[in-house]
Formats: sequence, C-alpha cells, structure tokens
Amino acid sequence: MEEETSKLPLPDTFLDFLQTNGIDPLIYTAIESTPRYIRLKPGNEAYIEEIEAEIKCRLQKVNWLPGFYSLSPHIQIANSKPYKEGKIYGIDAASGAAVLALDISVGDHVLDLCAAPGAKLCMISDLLGDSGTVTGVDVARHRLAACRTMLQKYVLGDACRLFVADGTTFSLMPLRDRLDSISCEFALEEKKDTFTEWTSRRPWKERKRAARAKENAASRLVSETDHPELIFYGKASGVVGLSKYELYKTVSSSEVSSSGYDKVLVDAECTHDGSIRHIQKFEHWGWETLNGRVLNAERSDNLTTLQLKLLKNGFRLLRVGGSLVYSTCSLTVSQNEDVIEWFLKENSSAGKVTMVHCVVKITSCLFH
Repeated sequence: MEEETSKLPLPDTFLDFLQTNGIDPLIYTAIESTPRYIRLKPGNEAYIEEIEAEIKCRLQKVNWLPGFYSLSPHIQIANSKPYKEGKIYGIDAASGAAVLALDISVGDHVLDLCAAPGAKLCMISDLLGDSGTVTGVDVARHRLAACRTMLQKYVLGDACRLFVADGTTFSLMPLRDRLDSISCEFALEEKKDTFTEWTSRRPWKERKRAARAKENAASRLVSETDHPELIFYGKASGVVGLSKYELYKTVSSSEVSSSGYDKVLVDAECTHDGSIRHIQKFEHWGWETLNGRVLNAERSDNLTTLQLKLLKNGFRLLRVGGSLVYSTCSLTVSQNEDVIEWFLKENSSAGKVTMVHCVVKITSCLFH
C-alpha cells in the first residue's frame, strides 16, 4: 500500500529557497503520514489503556524518547479527558529531543532562554522532580503567560521562575543560596518589597501596568532597556522571602563562572522551514505570506543575528562545566552550522560540539 501523501502546492519561490539551501522538497509530501506526539506526565503510566480508550487511538511508544508516544495526526486531544485532567500534553518529538540533549541531572539549575509556549518547560520540570530550579524567559508577555498557565495546569511550577525579558540581554543568575552573598548593608536594612507566595491575584499597581501595556500593543515585546518582569514564581523557586534587590542583584563575570546555570536551552526563533506542519499552515494563511515569514532575505539575516546573540548570551550565563543546547526548527545551514561556527570563532572556551539532526529540529550541544 502506497504511503498517503499531501498534494501541498509548494510555490516556486519556496522551491527555489529549498534548492538554494540544499533541502529536499520531498520531505513536505509526508504531511498526512507525519504523526503527532504527546508526552505522558510521570505517574500516569498505569492509565495508558484508559487514555487510548478516551482518545480512541492506539498510542505508539517512542523508544528513543522516554515518556513520549506518537499517534495519528488527525487525533485531537484538546477536548479529551486525559488532556483536561493533565495526564498528557502535546509536544513535538523534536522539542523533546532538545530537552533530552540537556542531560538534566538532580539539582540542576536550568535556563530556557526562549521558553514559550511551555511544553519544554514542563518536560524540564518533570525531569528535575523535587530538585533544582528552572528559569523560563521569553520576549512576548502573552506567550509567557501561556507558559504560566501550562505549568499551573500540570502542577509543575513549584521550582520555576518566568521572566518577560529579551533573551539576548537577560542576565539574572539562578538562586544558589544568594542570600549568603547579600552585603551587610542590605542584611541589616529592613527588607522592602519582599516577595510573598505567588498568587494569580495581582496587586493593583501590576494590574494597572498590564492594562497600560495592553493599550499600547496587543502583543507586548520588551526592549533591551526594559527590566525583566517576573510574572510567575513557585514556592520552591527561591524567590519567596527575597526582596527585589536580592532577586535582581547583578553579579560580576567572574561570579558567573561558579554561580551560572548548569544547563541552558536556546531553542531559537527561526524560519520554521523544517516544520512540515508549519509550512502546511501557509496553505490556509496564503502562500504570499510565506515570502515575509520565511523567504525574506532581510528577515533571514536578522534572524541569524538574533540567533547568534541568543546563543552568546546563553553561553555567557552558563557556569564553567555546564552544557548548552542550541536548536532550531530550520533545516538551513545558515541558521544552524553557520551560527555555531560564528559563535565558536568568538568563544574559544566552548568545548566539544555535538550536532544532532533529529526529526525537524537540529540540536547542537556546547560545553563550557
């Protein structure tokens, strides 16, 4: 029986783009046979048969990716009981591979520099269990708010902090017993603006600020000069009991080597040309929009500049001995190998690089 293929009418401009970048256009003919993936929240292994009955689909275990299952691309899980009860969540296998490449260990302090929409954060939190912390950063407030919702739904936010910030300039360290390093001057001074346990009921000042931001733009992006905005923190994140000074205290470059993050994930913004599902959406959005979102040369140049900046900052925040994973959903050399090559020319202290081509995501591992 022949494999069912899509009749996706790829425009000539996109075919030219693929040829220029050495990408086989045949990969976009497998849309109807490309599975979707879910991750089972740990502790729900005994409910597999029940979940299959609820979604009316047999789940196929992904042997190389623990906790992941593939299912028919036509199955919708959003209205299913297991999804609503927080037993499963949708996440691409490629995204899972990027998290797996971090090789998270007990007690790690992990930074996700491009955190939205949140599935990777959930997986990281799952792997950490009751140890370590995870810090999620994203430039778009509404997208990071979706991360917060997801963490709360799956009860995975206890050790998490979420900051609306520019990932190319974010500079806050993980909270490694930071209270011990507070100067005597501030230790003696009465704490002001101390963080109490987080609540979804925001103070009046914050509600007013959010309303003003909504008026200015439907989708607020922070600039390089904006202060990181903490929009969520869990009870075990280290934030509760700190003053704003203690939370936002900066450290010297020499301190970063020992107090930086153990693991950093830079799943950078890209053209998404490697995502079959993403390219399929242009059939509904209109192929003319493909030029602006994927094929525009100026946008591509801006993206590679952004990717390099994200990678450099992520590496700067990594402690000596830590590891960083850089990944994209692009198949182009310019957004992957070239970015890594540019980075390595400027950072001789980076250790061995391992390139992993997985599904539609290219992952690179760097070691400090």
